[in-house]
Amino acid sequence: MNTTDNWDEPTETVLATGASSQVRLQKALAAAGVASRRACEELIVKGAVKVNGKLVTELGSRIDPAVDKVTVKGVPIQFDTSRVYLALNKPVGVISTMRDEEGRPDLSQYVLDYDRVFNIGRLDAETTGLLLLTNDGELANQLAHPSFGVEKTYVAKVVGDMTAQSVAALTDGFELEDGFIQADRAHVIDRSKGQTLIEIVLHSGRNRIVRRMLDHVGHPVVGLVRKQFGPIHLSTLKVGHVRQLSKIEIGALLKVATGKPSRGPRPPKQNAGSPQKRSGRPQKRK
Repeated sequence: MNTTDNWDEPTETVLATGASSQVRLQKALAAAGVASRRACEELIVKGAVKVNGKLVTELGSRIDPAVDKVTVKGVPIQFDTSRVYLALNKPVGVISTMRDEEGRPDLSQYVLDYDRVFNIGRLDAETTGLLLLTNDGELANQLAHPSFGVEKTYVAKVVGDMTAQSVAALTDGFELEDGFIQADRAHVIDRSKGQTLIEIVLHSGRNRIVRRMLDHVGHPVVGLVRKQFGPIHLSTLKVGHVRQLSKIEIGALLKVATGKPSRGPRPPKQNAGSPQKRSGRPQKRK
């Protein structure tokens, strides 16, 4: 006899503090896209699921998805299906706002298929690369707040051959007009024809900070791209294109927002032969 045949019939344990809309834990996890219902049951039985910080292994346990905090293998689960999480590869010349009062190109053109989303942080007009957009205000505030120390990774092409001393100056830190600043990490990727390609990781969100830091050490920026925000990678996303974050990526972002480090998941593979629409509508898989 297969004992799993009766997994849907155990004595029920109510875990939710709110009594509004309690559902079985495995059903809530499956509805959130974690895995199939059967696979979610396996995760619960194997001790991979916690509710409000407590390990839960009973399949009859019920939760209120609007109230209870659930993690699977340490990764928070988002039950609210109305939440939208997007990655944009911002082009040069686009202003990091949903509506620019001066009529300059802004972010609204890339999210025509999504209602009331907004950007998490900013990139200056001349910087390209990864910009996250969402309608999850709480998460956006947490990720943008300096106290959470979310790392951003940039690749800059600068004038001149950067020396080891210049790179060390970035990580040792120095005073700018708005206070002390230092990179978390920095290293040279390549040098060619009087220019240097350097990667810089820092958690500051101050205005044009990477450009100002490199100017300070005597190497003005020729080109700048942000390739990573916390655990989310730009990867092969084309300039001017938008994609929805995967469930794993959303979980990683939620984990970072709690102040805990999270290893960056691999971004979904992009179909090079079927580019996404400029408006940001995800392509259906064939």
